[in-house]
Amino acid sequence: MKPNSRELDKLIEDELAQAMAGFDVTTTVAQAEDTKPARHQGGPAVAGGKKKGRIVGIHGKDVFVEVPGGRSQGVLPIQQFEEHPPKIGDEVEFDIERYDAANGLLLLTREGSTQAVTDWSSVAYGMIVEAKVTGTNKNKTGLTVEVSGIKGFLPASQLDLYRVEDIEQFVNQRLKVMVAEVVPSERNLIVSRRAVLERERQQKAELFWQTVAEGQVKKGIVRSVKPFGVFVDLGGADGLIPVSEISWQRVNDPNELFKVGDSVEVQINRIDFDTRKIGLSLKAMTRSPWDDFAQEVKAGARMTGKVTRLTDFGAFVELAPGVEGLIHISELSTQRVRRVRDIVSEGQTVEVEVLSVDPTNRRIGLSLKSIKQAQEEAEDAAEEAERKADLTAAEERMAARPANPNLRGGIGGTPVRVERDEEPPAR
Repeated sequence: MKPNSRELDKLIEDELAQAMAGFDVTTTVAQAEDTKPARHQGGPAVAGGKKKGRIVGIHGKDVFVEVPGGRSQGVLPIQQFEEHPPKIGDEVEFDIERYDAANGLLLLTREGSTQAVTDWSSVAYGMIVEAKVTGTNKNKTGLTVEVSGIKGFLPASQLDLYRVEDIEQFVNQRLKVMVAEVVPSERNLIVSRRAVLERERQQKAELFWQTVAEGQVKKGIVRSVKPFGVFVDLGGADGLIPVSEISWQRVNDPNELFKVGDSVEVQINRIDFDTRKIGLSLKAMTRSPWDDFAQEVKAGARMTGKVTRLTDFGAFVELAPGVEGLIHISELSTQRVRRVRDIVSEGQTVEVEVLSVDPTNRRIGLSLKSIKQAQEEAEDAAEEAERKADLTAAEERMAARPANPNLRGGIGGTPVRVERDEEPPAR
């Protein structure tokens, strides 16, 4: 004879209890649900054993969920809804932890959410729990924690994805951690916050790489500072701000501008999906100084700037913040130049003439030689003018000099006396 509904439920419960011994809970429950009548099956199954259900009731700290494919409801602890309070009718994603035959409920859990702990028997490896930091150990190599009154230890190396210099900043905080090691008989509990962060990072990474695109503006956290640039955690992947993309002005040491933990807003300049490398830019977030410079400064203008860098072929001069021009070695002096440093030095302030401005390629040609030529020509002209002035003044002085009446000689009105013994000159 066909069994009634109550007998059928009892058969299913017995089958579940027998099958769960020594087997994976999620797999066992799924197999058991397959034996139920087809009219009770349905609902969206989720890859990896996950399921989706709808919240049908909230009582105290318990959230009741309608489990697809089964006649029994499931229950979730309300503490696992960390992002926002649950509401009846909301759809949630969960894993089936085990079946509570006494209450006829499936015990559910949300991935990444903290699980309730009552005593040592309820603690298991891989559980996500909430731990309160009570202090540091003697050697400052980790933090002492409590999980529902159970004392444990959080090593400093497991505190974050990156090295933490000051671990005392976490004292009195509540952290989501994973049980990394548990030995109830020895009262030994070790937890890891890094494992939780890595798991969350992996989940975010998949979504990140599906939506990321060049030109996007992202907020991130500085994770390390190197001489060649700054690594930024974008919340799913790390990107690099090359030193050349930090500012329009030349940056010699990024450590002078950044420290680990700083918040930054950056633009994604380049993405390599094969190697999963991301190039970032900070200076792209600000207006280029070249835009204004190219409009205001034309060839022939004279400007004052500071020498920022010397090369074998010339010297770079900063004319405005973020705008540099080049004095080619051939434009350094009117004389032949063997070494650039013989003419200018880094940090020196010089006056230069703008020979050319190329805003497209961001290049400016400068010259010291043209200014020196103009100075030399001006000096020569001044010397020539001074010489002519002196000559004119001398001539004027000679012309204005009064005649001396006692002066004899000349052929004017003064007669020439000829001695008689001398013969007159031949005609």
